[in-house]
Amino acid sequence: MSTDLTASQHIGTELHRYAEALLASLAADTAPSMTPPDLSDVTDYWLAPAVEALELIMRGEDALGPLGRAAQLDEQRTALFLCLALAVSGQGEAIHASWLGIAFGELSADRPVTHGQRALWLAAARGAYGPAGKIFVLRKLDSVPMQAEAAPERWLSALIPHEPAIVIPPSLVDFPELAELPELAEPVQAADQLSRLLGRCVEITSVREGTGGKPVNRAGRPATVWIEGEPLTVLRRLIGSGGPEGPMNALTGHLLTDLQPGSDPHLAAIALHMAAPTVRAAAENLARATEVDPPESVTMPLLGHRVVLRPEGPEPESLAAAQKHITTEGVPVRGRPWLAYALFVLGAVTLVAALVTPMTLPLAALALALAAAGGHRLWQRRRDERADVEYVTAQLAELRELADGAVWALHEYARESEKRAQTAASDLAELIRLLRRGPRAR
Repeated sequence: MSTDLTASQHIGTELHRYAEALLASLAADTAPSMTPPDLSDVTDYWLAPAVEALELIMRGEDALGPLGRAAQLDEQRTALFLCLALAVSGQGEAIHASWLGIAFGELSADRPVTHGQRALWLAAARGAYGPAGKIFVLRKLDSVPMQAEAAPERWLSALIPHEPAIVIPPSLVDFPELAELPELAEPVQAADQLSRLLGRCVEITSVREGTGGKPVNRAGRPATVWIEGEPLTVLRRLIGSGGPEGPMNALTGHLLTDLQPGSDPHLAAIALHMAAPTVRAAAENLARATEVDPPESVTMPLLGHRVVLRPEGPEPESLAAAQKHITTEGVPVRGRPWLAYALFVLGAVTLVAALVTPMTLPLAALALALAAAGGHRLWQRRRDERADVEYVTAQLAELRELADGAVWALHEYARESEKRAQTAASDLAELIRLLRRGPRAR
């Protein structure tokens, strides 16, 4: 279905100017700023009788004559013009039941959604045509098979795009390294994703449905500033007053866009209805992922050493290997205190020289200084050795404390796992209930 206009050479500009003014007045809910031109000479162009029919319908008068003439010239464009114009004017429920089907045409997953179809889709979702209009769009969408496009990750990333890199459960707050292990992280991530998915679906399905009337855009501004692809934009292109059409999107592309946070809530409700089977299957997979039993053992880096942790405690072999590594690295090889020995020997030689030479006092003082320097070096050596022992002792104690603390954290994680699986099952049941309810007509 095309909404482009290829005007004939003999169509006067007055018709286009008046149609544009009429649309502006409908959007602004004011009287037209122009006097209706004489359209009696325009007999081979659908827009002239369509405009006449629109005015008669809005006044509540019989419009069968101009409707018949416009439909003979271009039935689909006439139906699209009337459906969108009446939606913009807030009188969408005045359309004939058959007009939506004629204007909408066929919908397929293999072909892009036209701008006219998207505009009708949007207007119906916002309640412009009452419950019947929304039901019509839902049936149109339901008639398109979506199995080929049912990749769960695409729909989930549209519904909840901002996924945290890692979710740390309360039990592992003091040991975030454990929360990064895949066997512990996956059930927590799945529960968090399911919770956020439920929250997004609650947000979508809790929107109060409208009861008809003039649609508004996403920001609640007047229809005169509706964005690309919305009814007024399509109407202006339909009558030849708008610019070139933008690229068309596929059906799945529209649905994925409508599901994203911040999208139009009425469109999101319809998109969620279409994605419901895939979303439900993904939610069931997430719930199953939370039912996994905690692993019997995990390997965790403690102070840079890999230690195997089991429910009964750290594995003795891996813990002993880590302790040996700490002991070996914590006591550096210092060698013998040769400098101190050399100072002692030199001091002894100097003392002997002081006894056999006339320079007794100076040499004796030098010998004493050399001996003192050697003693200081030995004291420093003993101090460093004591510091090494204290460091190794502290490291071994910290290693043991961390290992025991991590084991207790794993016990708490196991207790949380049961509650997490129960919460996930409850979230899944609520999500299925929301998906079964589907978008309401009102």
